[in-house]
Amino acid sequence: MTTNLIINNQQPQPQPPTLVAVQSIQWSTGICDCFDDLQICCFGLWCCPCLTCTTSTNFGECFCLPLLDNIILCPIVAMSMRVAMRYHYKIQGDMGSDCVYAYFCNVCSWCQMAREIKRRRLTLLNGKFGT
Repeated sequence: MTTNLIINNQQPQPQPPTLVAVQSIQWSTGICDCFDDLQICCFGLWCCPCLTCTTSTNFGECFCLPLLDNIILCPIVAMSMRVAMRYHYKIQGDMGSDCVYAYFCNVCSWCQMAREIKRRRLTLLNGKFGT
């Protein structure tokens, strides 16, 4: 009795990481999904004013605009940024929920906006350059 043994010496080629296209009418992450991006989470936890200014700049707004929320002690800028971001990315929602998130979950709200910009920008770059 003879047995034929076939050995496959070919190693599977590593696959590049897959980026998921974010073109949803929902936020790509939830308000409490801070651990989806630890860099943004830590940035928001330890230096929230820096995160807000960076996020504002990345969205195309004035760098120091979010600092007004600290002066007037009401998160009008945070709420306005959420509304503008929802409008820009065509995300479902309403001003009432934006107001609640901006007022009661301010740091989480800014983290969510920063993650959204980052994911949408990755999607844009992924589609534009074909990587």
